[in-house]
This record gives sequence, C-alpha cells and structure tokens, in this order.
Amino acid sequence: MSESWHRGAAAVATLTFDVDAETPILARSRGYARHAGTMSHQAYGPDVGLPRILDLLDELDIPATFFVPGWVAEHRPGLARSIVERGHEVAHHSYSHRPPTSMTPEDERADFERALAVFADQDIEVAGHRAALWEASWQTAELVAEYGLRYDSSLMGDDRPYRVATASGDIAELPVHWSLDDWEQYAFLPAPDIGSVIESPEKALELWRAELDGMRHYRCLFNLCMHPFLSGRPGRAMALRRLLEYALECGDVRFARCRDVADAALADPGLPTRRPQAPVVDPDVYPV
Repeated sequence: MSESWHRGAAAVATLTFDVDAETPILARSRGYARHAGTMSHQAYGPDVGLPRILDLLDELDIPATFFVPGWVAEHRPGLARSIVERGHEVAHHSYSHRPPTSMTPEDERADFERALAVFADQDIEVAGHRAALWEASWQTAELVAEYGLRYDSSLMGDDRPYRVATASGDIAELPVHWSLDDWEQYAFLPAPDIGSVIESPEKALELWRAELDGMRHYRCLFNLCMHPFLSGRPGRAMALRRLLEYALECGDVRFARCRDVADAALADPGLPTRRPQAPVVDPDVYPV
C-alpha cells in the first residue's frame, strides 16, 4: 500500500531558494547591466548569501531545493555542482528568468530547452521546475512533463501537493503562495522598482511561523521561497535560523527536498488530479 505524501508528518516543509542573481533585473531590461550598484546588489546572492545559507543548512542538517536559472549556472560554472555536493537539489528555473506569460509558446519552449542544455552540460540532474515570477503559462506543465521532469512549483491551486494531468503524463504540483515568499517582505530597488518597503525580519518570522502553525493544523505543504540576495543578509539569515529551529522543536514537521516530496505525492493515490485549462472569457464582459 502506498504511503500518504506527508508520511505521517503534521506538515512537510520544503525550503526553496531561487538563486536568481542578476537575471530578474536583466529580464526587465538588459540596459541595467550598465548599473554597477544594481548588479552588485544581485551578485550578493550567489557570492555572499548562498554560502551563508548553505552553511546554515549544514549546521541544522536540513535539506533544501535551489531553483537556478540556466543563465546563472552557465555564467557561474561550478555553482550548481557546489549545491548538489552539499546534499541539496538543483532544479530548473528557466534560462533567462523571463516569465512564460511574457513569451510566445515558441520562445517559452526555447528558453526551457536552453536551461535543460546547461544543466545537461554540467551533469546536473533536474527533476523539477519553477516558472520565473511564478507566472506559468497554460503550456508550462506540458513542457515539464514532456521533458521528463516530475514536478512543477509555480501554481497556487492548493496548499497541499496535487497532480497535474498533461498529454505527456501526470506531474506533481508543489503549490506556492506570496505569503511564503521573502520577495514580498524584503525586496527593494529604486530602479527597476521591485518593491517599496523593507520589512523587519521579525515581521517575516512572525508571518512564516503563523503559516507553519496553521499548516501543521491542516497537514499542508509549507513551501517557503527565499532568495539568497534577500534572505542571505545577516539579520534575515538569523531570523531564518530561528524559524527552522522552531520547526525542528515542534517535532512533527518533516523537511524534504522538492523532488522527494514530488515522488511521494505521485505515489499517493489519494491526491486530487487537476487539468490546466484557461477559463472561457467573454470579450464583451472582459475587454483586453
């Protein structure tokens, strides 16, 4: 008999880190490559924040998943391998960090394939995908399944894993939510404008602890999304440590890599299956 996806835990926690580096800014405009200050702000992630986070995870013996754009892996040879060698998972996060909703289907496929080629060249096995900005298209799940990946983590249709049916077979969806994203708490740049308020780490800690407690009550997936250029900064890293220590003290939270949760989910016959389909929209009611 197959086990339930949560394997008896009150909540399953997937710590995920989007190692975006310069890509989300360059995706706005390649002109920002001329902005030394802005580029250094983004480079802080892989150069300073990522090593700090990896050390923290080592100290607490917690596995994590790192979503890496192909451009970042390509321009920083050895970065993806260094993550895998620490026992963590590297997953597909587009090539360019341009959201699928901003591209044609042909461009989305080309970007998806280009990232896969980078990881193949570096002998990094990727099992899952996360769309840039979580802006998946109605084609995205099909691409994930077509190219043999087992899960996506971009949609918000539940707070537990579910199956997504595609023409190429089912994949697991590990849903996300803005309340569990450090971008909404910490992101700020004057140009391009990516946020206007820098919140206290205490506020983020309070929010995430409340979500974890609620998810322990309802037996959910605590899928926390962080960025090394944000949560890798000292005070925020210390708040993250306190959150993880609290979860460990609860005794009923299981930490796992996304690929392992996806495998457990796909083996669970009780999971619901959903079929991605755009709503029918009357142009007389909803103009462009």
